[in-house]
Amino acid sequence: MNEDFLHYVWKYQLFSVHDLKTMTNEDVSILKVGIHNYNSGPDFLNAQLKIEDQLWVGNVEIHLKSSDWYAHHHEIDENYDAVILHVVWEDDATVYMKNNKPLPVLVLKDFVLASALNNYRNLFSTKQNWIPCEKEISTVDNFTIDNWKERLFFERLERKSIEMNQVLLDNQNDFEAVLFQLLAKNFGLKVNGEVFFSLATSFDFSILRKVRLDETQLAALFFGQAGFLKEVIEDEYHQQLKITYSYLRHKYNLEPIANVQFSFFRMRPPNFPTIRIAQLIALYHLHQNLFSKMMQIETLKGFYELFETDVHPFWKTHYTFDTISKLYPKKLTKSFVDLLLINTIIPLKFLYQKNRGEVNEMEFLKILKKIKSEKNSIISKFDEIGVQSKNAYETQSLLELKNNYCAKKRCLQCAIGVRLLSEK
Repeated sequence: MNEDFLHYVWKYQLFSVHDLKTMTNEDVSILKVGIHNYNSGPDFLNAQLKIEDQLWVGNVEIHLKSSDWYAHHHEIDENYDAVILHVVWEDDATVYMKNNKPLPVLVLKDFVLASALNNYRNLFSTKQNWIPCEKEISTVDNFTIDNWKERLFFERLERKSIEMNQVLLDNQNDFEAVLFQLLAKNFGLKVNGEVFFSLATSFDFSILRKVRLDETQLAALFFGQAGFLKEVIEDEYHQQLKITYSYLRHKYNLEPIANVQFSFFRMRPPNFPTIRIAQLIALYHLHQNLFSKMMQIETLKGFYELFETDVHPFWKTHYTFDTISKLYPKKLTKSFVDLLLINTIIPLKFLYQKNRGEVNEMEFLKILKKIKSEKNSIISKFDEIGVQSKNAYETQSLLELKNNYCAKKRCLQCAIGVRLLSEK
């Protein structure tokens, strides 16, 4: 038993409302349960009750035990002076108001519906399911799940945008610089994401703006800062970049990133960090004001066209600086662009629109619904228990469900959990 369950029972009145009585045998009628307060202070605000023939308007506090009132020091907190009813599971102490009269107490244990209690115990039993409702979720109606998915999707966007906002503050609200840093992190994928982010933050974005029109200087900046120009390699292109980087390093007082290493281990050659850096170079050499362009694009096709870039001819026959390979174009694939959209571009665009007070929710839904479902262990497991995903919008929603509700057993804040708990 936990307080969240008691909050849920009170909020949805999952108890017999007839013949309610306080511990001092006074009749209680609930006119309004109040507004659920998720911040500090009483649990439900502005409730309306009738105790005997007296109408009361005030707050309701909920605890497992009456003695928790003193354990939480509410007796010295003026925020609790307007509490009109103490709702508990077990009454083990008398709580006094400021006028030294006992605070009315309602013991829910005596009135909770057996169905609600059984559903709660089944959902929160000690059995080790992948998610608490693993065996029941497939029975929940599509209307509940579909509406909850949309809420989850925007919760995920909101959470990602909050994380990105810190990067924005670190860059003095320069969205172009933030886009570059977060795109770079995404280009590194999970294995090299952090080191790519270190690369992108190792120099001021204003330097990139100055050198981007000269592809050799731009490549020298990226590969030099990444540490790939330290080696002695008998290749004309590598030597040219090395000379150029020496010039840039002196001019802009640059220092290559230290104490980090790019991983090539067990990676497919198209994902080698050298190739991803070359693709990032091609993107920024081709496009000026990339963030501004992205903010104007509203279709998936438009984003695919934006990322149609071509790497330097050297990289068409190389995966690393020191080994020649078979000719291969090494363009960004649509599936890779999808990852950039899901993880960086759409959350950053959401943050930008939110800061301007003009969020276009339908735009995000339209794009994500056209992107194929993501493939990972979480989505595969949902599929096994009867919850399928048709597109990236749905997979993002399910990832949020699993990581921020199921894993934390927040069933009482989840529409699916509430639906299952309310079944008779």
